[in-house]
Amino acid sequence: MADASEYTPPSVWTWDKESGGKFASINRPIAGATHDKERPVGKHPLQLYSLATPNGVKVTIMLEELLALGHSGAEYDAWLIKIGDGDQFGSGFVGANPNSKIPALMDHSTDTPTRVFESGAILLYLAEKFGAFLPTDHAKRTECLNWLFWQMGSAPYLGGGFGHFYAYAPFKMEYPINRFAMETKRQLDVLDQHLAENQFFAGDDYSIADMAIWPWYGALVKNKVYEAAEFLETDTYTNVNRWTDEIAERKAVKRGRMVNRMGGDPSEQLHERHDASDFENRTQDKLETSE
Repeated sequence: MADASEYTPPSVWTWDKESGGKFASINRPIAGATHDKERPVGKHPLQLYSLATPNGVKVTIMLEELLALGHSGAEYDAWLIKIGDGDQFGSGFVGANPNSKIPALMDHSTDTPTRVFESGAILLYLAEKFGAFLPTDHAKRTECLNWLFWQMGSAPYLGGGFGHFYAYAPFKMEYPINRFAMETKRQLDVLDQHLAENQFFAGDDYSIADMAIWPWYGALVKNKVYEAAEFLETDTYTNVNRWTDEIAERKAVKRGRMVNRMGGDPSEQLHERHDASDFENRTQDKLETSE
């Protein structure tokens, strides 16, 4: 006998704005701009439009790592995109990313500005542009890209799957939570087994693969997203925790996490980044004190 609460799909699906849970206001079944809003452009060739979600953090870490290596051409302006306010549906942002998702990058150093969207594509673009954090050896490069694309394909099960139903859905549902918890733990085991034999994902060298995976799975095992560490027993993935802690100590990673961040300790929030000095002078704790 079917459960009384079992859902029977209608013949034709229709959009119910109230059914999307915490993020219902930012999701819709159509693409394109909802309003005109010019895309700001700062003084540097690289213009980033983002928010410090895991996908956004990937790119700001990469940019800060490039600057730490001495690549002055990686200087950038980071503009805050408030997805809760619908900034991603402004005409300027849609011009940079027709998919209306952060992050989006515009490279003004090319004859015609080059748009790059999808966080994995941005990491690869910057790695090739500056010749950094992507192995040149064919086998190691391939292994790095294996893990980069693994993350791009796997994280939707973690974020849109487990994270949504465990933390953001209007009410708890056993079936999807169990389904995606199983998959998330399987993914953590994949990572843990690989890291048992490798310092980083492409072997001995830190790469864009690590930058892609760390903001998602590092945050998960340290209970910084979804508050699910106990539920998933993330402390048992000892190799993932070792790797997570090692990357967290990198100075460029600490800076990258701050950029476009709107939550947490005000001293770790840099809503917009236009100069390296902003980390010292324009974090939210300092701006709030000066008001």
